[in-house]
Amino acid sequence: MTIYPAIDIKGGRCVRLTQGRADQETIYAENPAEVAAQFRAAGSTWVHVVDLDGAFAGEPQNLAAVQAIAALGMKVQLGGGLRTRASVERALGFGVSRVVIGTRAAESEAFVGELVQAFGEKIAVGIDAKNGQVAVKGWVATAAMTALALAKQMDALGVATLIHTDIGTDGMLTGPNYPAQEAMLAAGKFRVIASGGVSRREDVVKLTALARTHANLDGVIVGKALYEKRVELPDLLAIARG
Repeated sequence: MTIYPAIDIKGGRCVRLTQGRADQETIYAENPAEVAAQFRAAGSTWVHVVDLDGAFAGEPQNLAAVQAIAALGMKVQLGGGLRTRASVERALGFGVSRVVIGTRAAESEAFVGELVQAFGEKIAVGIDAKNGQVAVKGWVATAAMTALALAKQMDALGVATLIHTDIGTDGMLTGPNYPAQEAMLAAGKFRVIASGGVSRREDVVKLTALARTHANLDGVIVGKALYEKRVELPDLLAIARG
């Protein structure tokens, strides 16, 4: 299982939003690339980056910061505002390893299908769920479908990886929503990256055990718990390696 330490960028800085709310912002660092370098030094090969300004604006806004992170040699998984093929191509051209399509996936199967045909496993879909319903546009709107229904659509299109975020637990440090993650794991052939709620090492121990029975659990995104020093990245990486 892979640990994906998270960097959320807003105004060029590394921040965290509680449950995605722009008015619930905590600034953790002025330079996101310095944070990524710390993750790399701790042994992480991947970093999950969200362009929060892009998510709200509908177009990436912090690509210079993303490019600086990619220049460190880490594999970057990027989401936030990637709603056109041009923005996807630009991000991949900056050295991003995998892009995450969120809002557009809920709006257009054709768009996702086209990207999967062109870029294969470099395309992931982010499904952000609020009480089981799909949330879009920086989590300020809800689409008229369930997370599991969207997952099945993406499976039919050949999407290789889904990032499933439970908004109710995101940034709350209350533990993951295990039943919701298990339901997503059973919904298709895709790999699932769990996101939301990790607050202690025992959460990662439990997810690692879940990965033994669900081979398609690819990994977990860890954000606020790292910044609040509730967990240590080298320890989580060791747990995930088994």
